[in-house]
Amino acid sequence: MKITAAASRLRVFSLRELAVHRRRTLASIAVMAVSATYLVAIFGIFGSITGSVNRLADGIAGVAALEVSGITDAGFPETILADVAAVPGVATAAPMIRTSASTATGPVLLLGTDASAAALGGALKDAVARPVQVLSSTPNGVQVGPRMGYAKGQSLQLGSGSVTVSEVLADKQFADLNGGHYVLAPLALAQNVTDRPGQLDSILITTRPGADADTVRAAVTAAVHGRAIVAAPSLRSARAGDGVKLMNYMALLGAAVALVVGAFLIYTTMTMAITQRRPVISMLRAIGGRRVTIVGDMIGEAAVLGLLGGAIGAGIGILAGRMAIGRLPPAMTQGLEARVQYWLPGYAIPLALAATALTCVVASVMAARQVYKVAPIEALAPVGASAADVVPRWLRVVVGVGALAVFAVSIWVVLGQHGTFAFAAMAALLSAEIALGFALTAPIVKVTAAVARVFGPFGALAAATIERAPRRVWATVMTVLIGVVTTVVITGTNADMIRSARAMFAPAAAVDVWVSANPPDSYPTDALPQGLSEKVAAVPGVARVTEGALGFAVVGGTRVLLDGFSDGSHDSLFRAVDERVRADVLAGRGVVLTQNLGATLHVRAGDRLQLQTPHGPRQTPVLALVPFFSTVIGTVGIDLGHMRAWFDRPAATTLQITAAPGVDRQRLLTEVRRVVPEPNHVYDGRAALAGLEAPLHQSMFIANAVWVIVVAVAAVALLNTLTLSVLERRREIGVLRAMGSSRRFTLRMVLAEAAGIGLVGGVLGLLFGLTDQWLFSLISGEIMNFQVGFGLRPMSLAFTAGALAICLLGSLPPARRAARLNIIEAVSVE
Repeated sequence: MKITAAASRLRVFSLRELAVHRRRTLASIAVMAVSATYLVAIFGIFGSITGSVNRLADGIAGVAALEVSGITDAGFPETILADVAAVPGVATAAPMIRTSASTATGPVLLLGTDASAAALGGALKDAVARPVQVLSSTPNGVQVGPRMGYAKGQSLQLGSGSVTVSEVLADKQFADLNGGHYVLAPLALAQNVTDRPGQLDSILITTRPGADADTVRAAVTAAVHGRAIVAAPSLRSARAGDGVKLMNYMALLGAAVALVVGAFLIYTTMTMAITQRRPVISMLRAIGGRRVTIVGDMIGEAAVLGLLGGAIGAGIGILAGRMAIGRLPPAMTQGLEARVQYWLPGYAIPLALAATALTCVVASVMAARQVYKVAPIEALAPVGASAADVVPRWLRVVVGVGALAVFAVSIWVVLGQHGTFAFAAMAALLSAEIALGFALTAPIVKVTAAVARVFGPFGALAAATIERAPRRVWATVMTVLIGVVTTVVITGTNADMIRSARAMFAPAAAVDVWVSANPPDSYPTDALPQGLSEKVAAVPGVARVTEGALGFAVVGGTRVLLDGFSDGSHDSLFRAVDERVRADVLAGRGVVLTQNLGATLHVRAGDRLQLQTPHGPRQTPVLALVPFFSTVIGTVGIDLGHMRAWFDRPAATTLQITAAPGVDRQRLLTEVRRVVPEPNHVYDGRAALAGLEAPLHQSMFIANAVWVIVVAVAAVALLNTLTLSVLERRREIGVLRAMGSSRRFTLRMVLAEAAGIGLVGGVLGLLFGLTDQWLFSLISGEIMNFQVGFGLRPMSLAFTAGALAICLLGSLPPARRAARLNIIEAVSVE
């Protein structure tokens, strides 16, 4: 019986209200959907990357307890295999090549191993259980995954050699491994087609029954002697998400902003709903309805909005995550051996639903307290005259003091650049700004009324209207403020970051022609053909060719980028240090680290850093820590000679070509393209600069999406509140018309009210927005790993003017409605 009564009550008093005020309901659901979309999308992206790497690692490793892996993507000497196999307690030491190899259709995962891998019991057990000569019944025979698109007997170019498909692995375990996209080759063939004879990428180790795992690991580590990394096979997945941490931060911040805006919108929605439903609430109170029941119904109504928005957003988030996986910038996923497949963690949707529902419930609880002030006799009280419309002074003081305290703590955290806590502080800062606006409701309303009075007699009436409905006016002003703050902060911070990044990457644009094996938006880590530098130097019009090399490595358990410097290089990191440090690096007297890597490794300039290399540990001084943008954890700058000698990377990965005086750059670009073989890339400095900026633009897309949606939702909320203003005054407007007021006067009165709201909200939003933009520039430097400079832009004033224009445009429909009001119907409405 209780359930039936509750359902009937919710249908009559809650669902009907939501249906009548559809725009307000849809705006609330939309902002919650945005929050859930970002949460589910980012969980899906991060889970897909780490999950794909983890599934591939587990599928290959099987029961392996340990893995010996290369310090760099060049691997380690094959001689280590015999040392590891001789360790007491080691049952199997399976050698492997695990790398990306080029094909006509793009890079593919190449797995090279021998029959010993069958003992691992992984997904490849059946494929490698036979002797090598049986695996390859044809010369240079390979087996391919079922989704590679090749048929048995088909030939393909793999790396530097031609191979023939001897078998297509069609069983389910083969299809699940890396999504069925891989080539399995005998170890020697894999080494040959990748031009890495005598090198390995991995040794997977199983232990004998009864052997102590820690003892075996210590013995294997001693046998390797620092020439490779000894760890559990799961270490690969632990490092997999480093490249998307930047995108994670941006998306989580976007979700936080959307949740804060959503909480404010739900609060104002419930406040307006209570104001409009005061007669109904009073009637319920008069016939015996309990306050707890009424409040519970309103909280349940808000929870339903949150769950609806969360469910819609979760569905959109899944689609967005799937789309994002295919469009991640190459620099963010480069170096991952796994093909990234979409996988959503089980906690993602429940967490998103809980976040949206909880946000709505908390916001509605704050608003629903008004119900306790509504007495049955107040059913006919005009708006602004009821006890429910009056907020106690002590509450405003408490909220104001709390907001100032949050301001102080947040600014302290941001100025102290306390890492990821700074992002939480920025979300708290937005909440504090809304709370401060609540505490200053009376001054805000007075200033808004004063601005409206400037517009003459109709402005005086608009000012009186503003003063009669302080809560509605405050909500409208704060809606404008939030829209302006979001616009100024996001567009301003994006402009600051792009300007600062462009200045940092500018040396790359000064190069006339670049040559690399990777496209401009990827890290140039793949080796260029031997002798290409000499061929390019012989091209007419070439004054100088400067070699460079980049490669992934592991330093202190962290995946980093090695950047090999040479004299005259326009490498951005090389140019970011002063002449003295450049000379010291080129002389081999030390290395430079990006600032974020120094923090991760807990080293400072002047400390000595131990680098693991294929030839054993090397100690080198840290000459400088450089603020520098990188999608990986950090970069080590080292002279090219030491990089080649220590890390077994003899080939160049980039060529920087300087044109001779008077030579046309475009013509030189064309001439160089003729001598550089496919599939290598030739491009100019502008393309190089655009490629370096690409990951930054991709991450900013998330913030821009937040901005567009928040502004759209704010515009809808603005239209709702301005329309509500006219509805609340329908009888009053009718009386004015009956007394002789013209339609033009009525129209101007509504527009004056909107102008006052737009000007006050816009100016306050500009002030808060510029403050937040400055603080964001500080934490952006912490997260982006380079110093972001704050800059004032004329567009900020344009956005303030835009807020006023939106207010005026949004007030036109209700203003026209007021002007065309039927006098008899308006006066008789009550």
